[in-house]
Amino acid sequence: MRTPFVAGNWKMYKTIAEARNLVSELVPGLQGIQGVERVLCPPYTALLAVRALLEGTDIGLGAQDLHWEEAGAYTGEVSPAMIAELCQYVIIGHSERRAYFGETDETVNRKVQAALGHGLIPIVCVGETLEENEAGRTREVVARQVKNGLERIDLGDESWSDRVSSIVVAYEPVWAIGTGRAATGVGANAVLTDVIRPSLEGLYGTQFAESVRILYGGSVKSDNAAEFFSQSDIDGALVGGASLKASDFIAIVQAAVG
Repeated sequence: MRTPFVAGNWKMYKTIAEARNLVSELVPGLQGIQGVERVLCPPYTALLAVRALLEGTDIGLGAQDLHWEEAGAYTGEVSPAMIAELCQYVIIGHSERRAYFGETDETVNRKVQAALGHGLIPIVCVGETLEENEAGRTREVVARQVKNGLERIDLGDESWSDRVSSIVVAYEPVWAIGTGRAATGVGANAVLTDVIRPSLEGLYGTQFAESVRILYGGSVKSDNAAEFFSQSDIDGALVGGASLKASDFIAIVQAAVG
């Protein structure tokens, strides 16, 4: 059985004061929901403040990106060691990073390995653009992103074993992110069943492919979350805009209970 997983990606929203207010509204509601792993991913500037408010709870904390190097002359970047001081999770390869900041399958792979090497659990994002979808290239693009983004992980490395088994993949069709145009539950599930899990199996075998939790992301809201969570292969959601309002995010997490 795969434990449902719901993460809120706050993107470039919320000052420290605003983050504190949101978490103070979220914690009471989220703490009352059992059987779902819940993770908040605020911007870097709010990580320390949010971490303090989450102490004593079982709500996880994640960053929205990281650099693959331990340290160096990389102005504006944040290393995996820095993230690991505060977080348990990190989002890698989000479509906005790919579209606006030059993220590639190669850099995603380097970041995944860096995250695992520093005790972090990566939430690895994959998904096709509208043009790729309309051209019938969904299978090709998503399979390539999974293969290239998750290759060269040493499953035999005991220091990585717990994190590797906890890797999370998020399928986020780019055409559905922030557009209000969500994929259907059946359509999203088909990509997971026919493309993502087989790609994971091709990399590391059936047991690994069946154990990885795969999320859906892309205009997930409180009124459509249950449609996605009812599907056989969708194990949760990576939530964007709806994670910025406490009542909406709590309702989405509640829907994941089943």
